[in-house]
Amino acid sequence: MSPPFAQELFSWYRGNRANLPWRRQPSPYRVWLSEVMLQQTQVETVIPYYERFVRVYPTIEALAASSLDDVLKLWEGLGYYSRARNLHRAAGIVVNERAGNMPSTVEELLKLPGIGRYTAGAIASIAFGRAAAVLDGNVIRVFTRLLDMRDDISQAATQEKLWRLADEWLPAQDTGEYNQALMELGQRVCRAKRPLCRACPIQAHCRAWAAGTQNNLPWRAKRRPRPHYDVTAGLIRGADDRLLIAQRPLDGLLGGLWEFPGGKVEKGERLIDCLKRELREELAIDVAVGERFAVVDHAFTHFKITLYAFNCRYQGALPPYDEPQALGVRDWAWVAEAQLSNYSFGKADRVVIAELARRRTMLL
Repeated sequence: MSPPFAQELFSWYRGNRANLPWRRQPSPYRVWLSEVMLQQTQVETVIPYYERFVRVYPTIEALAASSLDDVLKLWEGLGYYSRARNLHRAAGIVVNERAGNMPSTVEELLKLPGIGRYTAGAIASIAFGRAAAVLDGNVIRVFTRLLDMRDDISQAATQEKLWRLADEWLPAQDTGEYNQALMELGQRVCRAKRPLCRACPIQAHCRAWAAGTQNNLPWRAKRRPRPHYDVTAGLIRGADDRLLIAQRPLDGLLGGLWEFPGGKVEKGERLIDCLKRELREELAIDVAVGERFAVVDHAFTHFKITLYAFNCRYQGALPPYDEPQALGVRDWAWVAEAQLSNYSFGKADRVVIAELARRRTMLL
């Protein structure tokens, strides 16, 4: 059944919807790309990445034919890199197994890597007009305020309650437009902080507005503090002054990105001892560790790190090897400083690269 606020929501959206690039040519591929990029990322941040991406990969065939390294480089800075890896892998599946035709149902879309319940519903409804509900952070905020719902949204039972509501309130027609309207209302009006309640087109239906609780919703239990880890990295120079970089394994955090090799400090371990141990374990090499080059604080979703980067001089591979080995990394390479921009790095390493460039400029 249609929700009681459907008419006001449609009227507001049709007169106020944002002119977003993925709405101008809403092919299934472009809808999919935009929805993946928008996962846990704000619209304003996504727009330039989306526009660059479709210039380089205008079709799903072009994306499938690309290398993962090139995709990760184009994605650099957008974060949550598993999205890029799954996007590339899914494109290959669609091209090679489905002749380039995106699945149109939620059930089939869920079979593709990187597509969950929300993304499947968004693609099915927006790109194919299917009757499929969506539930992202924006929609959760709208629903909990409309109902003055004070359940903990981090709990699975609350999530299922909201999904049932999303299904029940799905209108019989124009579901893609309805879903986009709900998400845009949450993003632009029913904001997380300082919601614009007086400008809300469905304010008359909002129980939280009536109760004065809108600023306290949605509610979630207080999260535990994020743990902190010390991490080391080596700016390892060879005889020709090139730098040794390593590519992280595809599975896991920052999979497929390049880094200055090193690793997490164990309890009671000195920074230099950690660095030398990690380099032996991951690359089978020995280095002379010099002065500390940079210290970088960085926060991930579930933990924080302090990265200690050291200047190092390559002393050779450990017997019986005559060169570095990809033991705990996917690959390695010797590169000149000027070539670092050709590789995709995580944020903390990009700070180190920026410091390298700054110091080089000072010497000119």
